[in-house]
Amino acid sequence: MPDELAFRRVEPEILDGLLRDDPRAVASRRDLRRINMLMFQAGIMTRLLHRHVMQPPRRILEIGAGDGAFMLVLARKLARRWPAVELTLLDRANLINGARLAEFTRLGWRTEVATADVFEWIARHGHRQFDLITANLFLHHFDDATLAKLFAGLHVLAPVLVATEPRRCAAALTLSKLLWAVGGNDVTLHDAPASVRAGFAGAELSALWLRERADVVEEYNVGPFTHVFVARGGASG
Repeated sequence: MPDELAFRRVEPEILDGLLRDDPRAVASRRDLRRINMLMFQAGIMTRLLHRHVMQPPRRILEIGAGDGAFMLVLARKLARRWPAVELTLLDRANLINGARLAEFTRLGWRTEVATADVFEWIARHGHRQFDLITANLFLHHFDDATLAKLFAGLHVLAPVLVATEPRRCAAALTLSKLLWAVGGNDVTLHDAPASVRAGFAGAELSALWLRERADVVEEYNVGPFTHVFVARGGASG
């Protein structure tokens, strides 16, 4: 592993500082949907959920939900086996439009959009119980100390957490710098390599989750780009 990837380096990403309707933000969110496709994130997440969630969940919390596009792809794959889900989409920015919410409704899922910082939301709603928490390309935004704090809050909310994150490796970093070839804008060309440098390798997430608890965790790479983390043993839903 190159020296620049030996340790996580969390740095601000441009997209997080742009207004919702900024043309650069709109283009970068479109790029992000394309990146999810190139990484096969939805397929990876779907397989993880089938493997680790034994019973159809009643309540799901997605943290870092963004514009809801990723979860909608999952819902289309899962709705037949997982009917009548109560889904909470949590993000600090209000990016989910009515048309997307209508698609969830059409699938039989009831949605709640929660616009809040994840820590503030947990402080207010930590008494709520979910059957599953998911995160896609979200955990890497936090340094290790903040992640440990986040994990402590998530642990009491649900018995299962499933996360798909950037893999911190040379191949992923190289390819993240080539996204101009598929039309990535300047925001994406900055944020994608930053995400890889802030991504995960080895058992870094497991060490943070297990610091004060003895749950069952799995952490490994899937393909050249994706780092998977699953924790089981939190609060019962």
